[in-house]
Amino acid sequence: MQLIDSLAILLGLGVAYAAPQSLTSSPGHRAIIPKWYLQSAEQVPSNVVALSRPGADVSQWDRVGARGTVMAGLIENGVYNDTELFFSDNMKSLTKSYKFQSPWIYRNEFDMDPTPGEFFTLHTHGITSKADIYVNGAQVASSEKQIGSFGGHRYNLTDHLRSGTNCILIRAYPTNYLRDFAMGFVDWNPYPPDNGTGVWRHVEISQTRGVAMSPFRVLTEMSTAGDQATVTLKTDLTSHVMKTSNVTINGSVKGPDGVSAATINQTFTLGPHEEKKASIKVSIKKPHMWWPAGWGKQHLYNVSAEAIVQGVVSDKTSPQLFGIRQVTSHVNEHNDTAFSVNDLPFQVLGAGYSPDIFMRFDMTRMAYIFKYMLEMGLNTIRLEGKPEHSELYELADQMGMMVLSGWECCDKWEGWEYNHDASGVKWGESDYIAAAAAMRHDAEMMQAHPSILGFLLGSDYWPNDRATDVFLNVLGEMDWDTPVIASASKRGYPKALGPSGMKMEGPYDWVPPNYWYGDEAGAAFGFGSELGAGVGTPELRSLKRFMSDDDLDTLWTEPEMGLYHMSNKESWFHTRTIYNEGLFARYGEPRSLEDYIAKCQMADYEATRAQFEAYSTRQNASRPATGTIYWMLSGAWPNLRWQLFDYFMGPMGAYFGTKVGTRVEHVAYDYERESVWLINHSREKKGKRQIMIDLVDVNGKTITKGKVSTHTTPGSSKEIIPVEGLDKIEDLAFLRLVLRDGKKTLSRNVYWLSSKSDVLNWDESNWYYTPVTNYSDLTRLQNLPIAIVKATAKKIKFSGQWTQAEVRLENKSKLPAVFLRMNVAKAGNDVTPVIWSDNYVTLWPREKMVLKVSFAATTNHSIELSGRNIQPNTIEIRGK
Repeated sequence: MQLIDSLAILLGLGVAYAAPQSLTSSPGHRAIIPKWYLQSAEQVPSNVVALSRPGADVSQWDRVGARGTVMAGLIENGVYNDTELFFSDNMKSLTKSYKFQSPWIYRNEFDMDPTPGEFFTLHTHGITSKADIYVNGAQVASSEKQIGSFGGHRYNLTDHLRSGTNCILIRAYPTNYLRDFAMGFVDWNPYPPDNGTGVWRHVEISQTRGVAMSPFRVLTEMSTAGDQATVTLKTDLTSHVMKTSNVTINGSVKGPDGVSAATINQTFTLGPHEEKKASIKVSIKKPHMWWPAGWGKQHLYNVSAEAIVQGVVSDKTSPQLFGIRQVTSHVNEHNDTAFSVNDLPFQVLGAGYSPDIFMRFDMTRMAYIFKYMLEMGLNTIRLEGKPEHSELYELADQMGMMVLSGWECCDKWEGWEYNHDASGVKWGESDYIAAAAAMRHDAEMMQAHPSILGFLLGSDYWPNDRATDVFLNVLGEMDWDTPVIASASKRGYPKALGPSGMKMEGPYDWVPPNYWYGDEAGAAFGFGSELGAGVGTPELRSLKRFMSDDDLDTLWTEPEMGLYHMSNKESWFHTRTIYNEGLFARYGEPRSLEDYIAKCQMADYEATRAQFEAYSTRQNASRPATGTIYWMLSGAWPNLRWQLFDYFMGPMGAYFGTKVGTRVEHVAYDYERESVWLINHSREKKGKRQIMIDLVDVNGKTITKGKVSTHTTPGSSKEIIPVEGLDKIEDLAFLRLVLRDGKKTLSRNVYWLSSKSDVLNWDESNWYYTPVTNYSDLTRLQNLPIAIVKATAKKIKFSGQWTQAEVRLENKSKLPAVFLRMNVAKAGNDVTPVIWSDNYVTLWPREKMVLKVSFAATTNHSIELSGRNIQPNTIEIRGK
C-alpha cells in the first residue's frame, strides 16, 4: 500500500500519504478498541506471546466488532445465520460442539504515539468468563484476575506501548454457568452454544499525564424549600508520579437548557503515587427535578471537568449526565418493601428484562423496547443479573424508565454454603475478590444515573454475611445512594440489610384472572418481584418464523408435549401443560392452529390485564400492593411464553392486556368482589369523573346499564360499586366499563364473563402456580353470531421513516364485535415495531371507535382486521 501511495505522489496524481493515527491523542482521551480479529485457540499457534506481537498473519480470521460474544462474532461473519439457528430445534446441534469447549482469541493491532510523561491504562469492562491479556508480547493480566462477566479492571500499559503499531490479544476461556460469575439465562431459554463466552463489553485505552481522575459519582440533595439543590461530585484521583502534585479540578455543570448552572474549581494535593477521593460540592439554584415517565420531565444536567497540574491538562472526564432526584425505600408494617421517588409513593409496575441470547446490544432496539414499555404503562425494568451496558442506563435516564438491577439466581452467583437449592459451585476465597470487582465496576457504571431505583444483591436467595459485607463495602466506596436490598424473596436475609420485603411465591405458570384478587401467594398485595401467568404467545406470522409445520402442529394437537422454544429441557416450564389445560377447559379445545392462537391471545390478554389491574386497585389498600414485576418482558430469542411482545417486536394479546391494565386513570373489574374500581396512577390528576357500566349478552341484549359519578385523587384507588346483573348471565356476557372526564374518555375496558367462576385450590399452591378445581366456561365464544364491522384507514402524518395513521371502526350490528385485532402488514409480513393506541378491542352494538397507529414503513402497507366473530378483512390506508 505504501509503495502505491509513493508512486502516486511521484506521478503527480495528488494522493497524499497520511501517517497512521494514534488510537489516543491527548490527556483525557479514552478510545475503544474498535475491531477484533476472532479465532478459536485450537486453530492458531500455541505460542500466544508471539501471536500478541504486531505482524502476525490473521487474514483468515473472522473480523468482528468492538464487543460481542463468540457466537455474535460468528453470526456477524456469516459462519452461522441466526434466522436458521432460531428455526425449530436447529440450534440444538451446536449445544455440545467441540469448537466452544476451548478458548477463543480476540486480537487487534493499533497505532500509538506515546511520549515521556504520558501514562496509559487498559480498561476492561467484562470478558466472559475469564481471560489472559497480552500486549506486544507481554502478559498484562491473567485469568486469575480478569475473571467474571462483570469484572471490570484497569491495567497499566505505560511500559508496554511503543511508537507505531501495537498489538493486543485476549484469550477468553469458555464459560461454565455453575462455576463462573457469568451472565446466564437460568431456565429462561436454551443456553447459547458458547455460553456467552467472549469480549462482550468494550475494551478501552486511556491516556493521562501524571494524575488521573475517575468518572464522577454524583449525589444530589434538595433543600427543604425546594429552591436549591446541593450536588456532590466525587472522583478518585490517582498519582502516577514520584512527587507531590497539586491538582486543580476545573469544570462546570450545565443545566437542561445547556446554560451553566455551577462552576467547579477546587485544588487537591496528592503525594507520590497516592490515591485520594476528592469531593466537590456545588449549589444549583431553582433546580429542575428529574421524574419517572408520566410524572414529569426527565431534566438532565451535564458535568465535565479537567484535572490541571502545573497549568497543563493531566486528565479530563467525558461529559456526564445526571438528574436531581431522590429514591428511597422502606419495609412497611406488613414486611413489604415500598419505594418512593422524590418523596412520593412509587408503585412499581414493571417487567423482567432479558438481553439477546447472543448478548448483542442494539441501541435502536433498546429504545423501541423502552418505548413499548412506556406505551404499556410500565415504569420499571428489572435486570436480574443483566446489567448490560452504560447505554441502557443513559437511555433509561432520557426516557424516564426506572431500573431495578441486581445479580441473578440459581447458579454460581448464589453458590453460598447455606444454599442447598442453587446448583452453582460454592464460593471460595477468590470468588469474593471477583464478586467485589464486579460490584465495583457496575456500581461505578450505574451510580450517577437518576433512573436507578435500587440494587438486589441476591435474587432467589440472599448473600451470606461475608458476601454482604463485600458488596456493601464496595457500594459504600462507590457512594451508592439508592436502596440496596438483600434479595427478591422473603426466604431470609443478612443482619446487615434486614428483610428484603419482596415476595417470590409465584406464579410463573397460568392462573385465572381472579387469582390476583385473592389474599395468598402472588395475589395483589406487597411487592411481587417476579410473577405472572406465564403467558405471551406470539401471533401466527411470528410463530412461522421460528417453528416448522411439525412444531406448529404439535403446539395445538399435543398440549403436554415439551417444546424447544419454551424453557430449557430441565426446567419446570418446558411444556405448556398447565397453560393448555386452562385454555382448553375455559375456551374449548382448539379446532385448528388459527383457532388455538386466537384463544391464546384472549387468554393472555385477560391474564396480564388482571395482574396489573389487581395490583393497581390495591395500591393504597390496608395492605398496599407496592409493586409487581411481570415475568417477563420479552425473550432472549423467539419463544412461546414469559413475554409481553415477541422477539420480532410484535405486540400481542399480553401486550395490550398490560396496556389496558396500567392506564394512568382507569376503571377496572374485580373478579372476586364483582365490583368496579377507580384507579389513579397520576401525580396530579383529580376531580369529578363519570363511570359508565354496561352488561350485555352475546346477542347484544342489555342485561344492566348504569352510570356513576365520583371523584378521583392522585396516587389512589377506590372501590366504587358492585356490578349488577351478573346473576342473570345465562352462559356468557360482556361487561363494558368507561371512565370519562366530562366528554373526554379516559379509559374503556371490556370483559368477557362466564356464569361460572374459576375456583382456585389455594391449599395446593406451590412456588410456580395454584391449581384450579373448577374452570369458568367461556366456550360460548366459539359460536358467536356474526357481526358486521366497517373499517377505514387514512394516513394522517409522515415523519422520517414513521407513518401515522387513523383507523375508524364502526360496528353495524346489533351485537358485540368481539376481540378485534388490527395488524399493519406489508407484502404479507407484519410491520414492526408498531405503536397502537389500543387493539384487540370489543365493539358494542352500533359503536364507533377511532384508533391511531404509528409504524416504521412508508409505502405498500395495509391494515388487516380480524376478530372472534367477524370476517377477516384487509383495509387500504388512504391518504398521502
